[in-house]
Amino acid sequence: MKGKTIVVKLGTSVLTGGTRHLDKAHMVELVRQCASLHRAGHRIIVVTSAAIAAGREHLGFPEVAGTMANKQMLAAVGQTQLIQTWQSLFNIYGLHVGQLLLTRADLEDRERYLNARDSLRALLDHRIIPVINENDAVATNEIKVGDNDNLSARAAILAEADLLILLTDQRGLFTADPRNNPDAQLIEEVQTIDDTLRKLAGGSVSGLGTGGMATKLQAADVARRAGVDVVIATGQIPEVVGRLAAGDRVGTRFPALATPLESRKRWILAGPPPHGEIHIDAGAVRAVMDKGSSLLPKGIVQVEGRFRRGEAVRIVNPDGRELARGICRYDAQDLERIKGQHSDQIETLLGYGYGSVAIHRDDLVLL
Repeated sequence: MKGKTIVVKLGTSVLTGGTRHLDKAHMVELVRQCASLHRAGHRIIVVTSAAIAAGREHLGFPEVAGTMANKQMLAAVGQTQLIQTWQSLFNIYGLHVGQLLLTRADLEDRERYLNARDSLRALLDHRIIPVINENDAVATNEIKVGDNDNLSARAAILAEADLLILLTDQRGLFTADPRNNPDAQLIEEVQTIDDTLRKLAGGSVSGLGTGGMATKLQAADVARRAGVDVVIATGQIPEVVGRLAAGDRVGTRFPALATPLESRKRWILAGPPPHGEIHIDAGAVRAVMDKGSSLLPKGIVQVEGRFRRGEAVRIVNPDGRELARGICRYDAQDLERIKGQHSDQIETLLGYGYGSVAIHRDDLVLL
């Protein structure tokens, strides 16, 4: 079975058990489940909440005003405690973690987005568990994603994940508020997210975190449109992570509207207009068209236009006909320097490298 890329988002209520303290006994159980999936060949990403809660606990629950500066102070202290805790727990199973602290600005600026994506992919490629959180120590309201539900959806898109698991203190999405309506029924699967469904989503039950069911619904909508299956479930179910990865009917599932690759290729065709052209030789045409290969610098004979890394370009054959479109891994100036060269010369010529291909086959659509 091909390994999946799975994002596990752990809310503050899950990590604290509704108390003011990190529930390390429960955290190690969740780590054990993630480690089991990792051993089975899956790629695991953890999006963790509770930095501010961890900071409060480490400092002995100080009485401080709720200013932005004090929240950032608590987050700065808490992030160090949180990552040390995750490292020590994953280390029990011989696994390493790598911390990624993000803000909305990192995800909206194209260059920073690509850098974050490359860092995430490098961690996964080296079988390291990325631990992601919002960079609350420096984030202001203007650059915050705002909640880790939506951050986890963007992390899932960044990683081109197969599954996003949102673990919370609720069993899933209900037909009414289960806290005060005994007739409320769990909604096992959602095909359409509409205004009626949004009205069912309430606020944070625990009061400890920034997200509630409404933000989980937003996150599910964003992720499933990008080709990611999403499940909202309680973190208290035994073996919940493994059961959800196996497709068990637990919680509320939101099936993806397309595969990640289909979604990405639709975006390439329907997204921003191409910013330039790459002319390739006959050998590269055969490799791309007949073999399904990536486009290597060696096959490029001419670069036209001014485009940045991560922008769409036309791929043109020797007769001048557009045969494909793709997302380029190098900007126009870099391609001009490495065109016609073997891939192992890229770092020598540029002093750095973003991989051996000019356009990866997953970022390329044949016309």
